Amino acid sequence: MGHPLYRPRRMRHDAFSRRLMREHTLTTDDLIWPVFVHELDGRAPVGSMPGVDRMSIDELLREAEQALELGVPVIDLFPVIDPSRKSLDAAEAWNEEGLAQRAVRALKQRFPELGVMTDVALDPYTTHGQDGIIDERGYVLNDITVEALVKQSVSHAQAGVDIVSPSDMMDGRIGAIRRALDAAGHINCRIMAYSAKYASAFYGPFRDAVGSSGNLGKADKKTYQMDPANSDEAMREIALDMEEGADMVMVKPGMPYLDIVRRVKQEFGVPTFAYHVSGEYAMLKAAALNGWLDERACVMETMIGFKRAGADGVLTYYAPQIARWLKED
Repeated sequence: MGHPLYRPRRMRHDAFSRRLMREHTLTTDDLIWPVFVHELDGRAPVGSMPGVDRMSIDELLREAEQALELGVPVIDLFPVIDPSRKSLDAAEAWNEEGLAQRAVRALKQRFPELGVMTDVALDPYTTHGQDGIIDERGYVLNDITVEALVKQSVSHAQAGVDIVSPSDMMDGRIGAIRRALDAAGHINCRIMAYSAKYASAFYGPFRDAVGSSGNLGKADKKTYQMDPANSDEAMREIALDMEEGADMVMVKPGMPYLDIVRRVKQEFGVPTFAYHVSGEYAMLKAAALNGWLDERACVMETMIGFKRAGADGVLTYYAPQIARWLKED
């Protein structure tokens, strides 16, 4: 058999030619860093997420300065609420002097050029750990929850947040939030909708981090988060959120749902993000700490996988470390 005229390995022979034909790249522009902020002084490690800490606002400011220097464009805030401030109606969520609101003001006053995003959901604020207000049977009520989410979103916008990110999966909440933001004069406050958020087993470490796992107990969120078996349903959710005024959409979790990321980008062509969630982080970190995987190589391969699937950016707890690795290259 003669040699083929085209040999794919030829272009793989040298680093320069591999670089010339590289189809996807990762930069710091692709990173959003989720962070946990608490009321206590200093830092407290998240046991199930080695290397991740809950931080006081002053510690958050120090980390934000480093993130900015590294080129990370956006920080996403998740508050750890004192149990005494949790309630059935989650009223602390829209307290103007609440933890999330104070953290936003501190960040925007100190680093106006840093993008600040906030999670919009009630689970950190409810005594039962659900993302909404429940009835006597424990069922999350949609419309009254949307009213609460609207108040929460407007309070974040008034504090100066750049992006609100509703993660609750209530029907109609994007349209209600958009109308309320516009009516309050916050026309440039963007919405990144958790449009395809699945009822996943990969969220466990996150719930430990924000202190909602104990409240949730053995309950689940399957009546509002999506069935992992469904793909077409995700497309319907994306279409609804875009019609209601979402500026960006998110698929969550990340790696197990790359097919969803791909479909979203191909079918809608809208700004699409993926959340490399706590369980995904914990698996990589645990394997690396045990010496079973090359952490840097596997993390970077994971990130390029998101990009290859069509994600415009990734929310990842590895964001500062990735930015450092990129600077070293």
